[in-house]
Amino acid sequence: MTVRSTASRRRSGGRSRARRRPAVGVRRRRQLQRRRAVALAIAAVLAVGLGIAGVAIGQAVHHAAVCAEADGFGREQLDNARTIIDAGRDAGLPVRDQTIAVMTALGESSLQNIDYGDWETGGVTNPDGSRTTSIGLFQQQDGWGTREQRLDPYTASTLFYRAMVADVPEPERSATDPTTVAHRVQINRDPQHYAPYWPLAERIVGVLDDPTVIDTCL
Repeated sequence: MTVRSTASRRRSGGRSRARRRPAVGVRRRRQLQRRRAVALAIAAVLAVGLGIAGVAIGQAVHHAAVCAEADGFGREQLDNARTIIDAGRDAGLPVRDQTIAVMTALGESSLQNIDYGDWETGGVTNPDGSRTTSIGLFQQQDGWGTREQRLDPYTASTLFYRAMVADVPEPERSATDPTTVAHRVQINRDPQHYAPYWPLAERIVGVLDDPTVIDTCL
């Protein structure tokens, strides 16, 4: 009896120890779960990395396209265009008005802040026969302001915007084609003089929507 009891206890203890050891199926499931967790973690890291890389590639492609659009313009020209845009924005005027101003400066000076004008280049006179005194981005004559004001890009732009708002007020301005707006402000001999510059002005304003274009493309 005693022997059987002892053996019984040994067998009982052996069964208890067997229950504490995980079965092969349980261990296998746990290994698979750990591997799955590691795989998911790696996949997450790769996804984040690929996502960042994708964003960077997209930004690089966009920037290259913007630089291509800026091709053909000098730094000074784009700097002057940005100043014109800034002056219009500061005046609370919409992008269309800013683009009209850029178009006008393109037609007058090719966006160059020159200190001479039509009289010096072609002997052009005013209707009364007097010499023209136009200078600066917008080729503004003496009546627009002092020489210093007309040769300061921001001030010259502000003078143009003020005249545009006064000469072609809203809502008429929004309903008037850009070259006519510019002509009514500048009083050019050819009312359609500025029309060819409108697509180019739109392109420049679009390019300068990227604030880094001047420093990174030129």
